[in-house]
Amino acid sequence: MHHRRIVIVTAVHAPSAEFLGEAYESLCAQELPPGWEWHWVIQEDGTTDLVRPHVPEDARVTFRQGRPGGPGVARTFALAHADGTYVKVLDADDQLAAGVLARDLAALEADPTIGWATSRALDLMPDGSTVGFPGDPEEGPIERGAVLDYWKANDFRAQVHPATLFVRQELLLALGGWMALPASEDTGLLLALNAVGRGWFSRETGLLYRKWKGQVTGQAAHAETTERAARMAVVEQRATALASFAWRDPARTV
Repeated sequence: MHHRRIVIVTAVHAPSAEFLGEAYESLCAQELPPGWEWHWVIQEDGTTDLVRPHVPEDARVTFRQGRPGGPGVARTFALAHADGTYVKVLDADDQLAAGVLARDLAALEADPTIGWATSRALDLMPDGSTVGFPGDPEEGPIERGAVLDYWKANDFRAQVHPATLFVRQELLLALGGWMALPASEDTGLLLALNAVGRGWFSRETGLLYRKWKGQVTGQAAHAETTERAARMAVVEQRATALASFAWRDPARTV
C-alpha cells in the first residue's frame, strides 16, 4: 500500500460519462501537501463501449468495468484498486471544490480518533448557479451517533452529505464498503461510519452536486414509497446494530 496517497473513487454509467471531464478538471485543481498524491479509480457500472472515450488519459487514472449492480457495487469493486491510506468519493457528475482534499486530509491527519470527514455541498443547477443546503452543522467533530439521531428526526435526511465523504481506507474496508442497495447506499455507509466512530465536518464548500435530468436520484423510482421505506429500514437497522455492538477501531479509541 502507498501510505501517502488519496484514492478518488468514482462510479459511472453511460449517461453520466459526459461529465467525467469536468470532474477531472476539479481533481487536477486540488493542491496537496508535499509528498502526497492522488489516484483516481473510475469504475463503470457495466461493460459498455460508451464510457471509455470520456476517461482522461492520465497515468494517475485507472478505469475498470464490471457487472452492473448500481453505484454502491461499482464503488466497492473499485476498492480492489484503491492503493492508498484514504478514500474520497467523487460521483461522475459532480465536481470537487477548491482545496477540499487538503482540508479533509488535514482533519484526519491531525486527529487519529476521527475516521471520516464530510464538507458543505452546493447543488450545481443546470444554469450554472449554485444552491446551498439548509441546516449545515458547525465546523468540527461529529460525535458517534449524531448523524443517526438527526437522520431519524428529519425524515431520513442526514445533516451532512454522503457524496462528500473522505474516509480512512481500512475503516471503509472493515465495514464492507457501500451497502447492497439500489439507492441510499452512501447514506447507509455514512450512518455505519458514524455508528462506530467520530467524523468531521468542514463548513467550507467541498462539493458541487450536479442537478440534471438524467440524475439517478432525480428519477421517480428513487422516491417510490415502498422501496424507500425498505431502504431506510435496513440502513437504520445496520447502524443501530453496529452501535449496539459498541465496535470501534481499537487503534483510534478516544
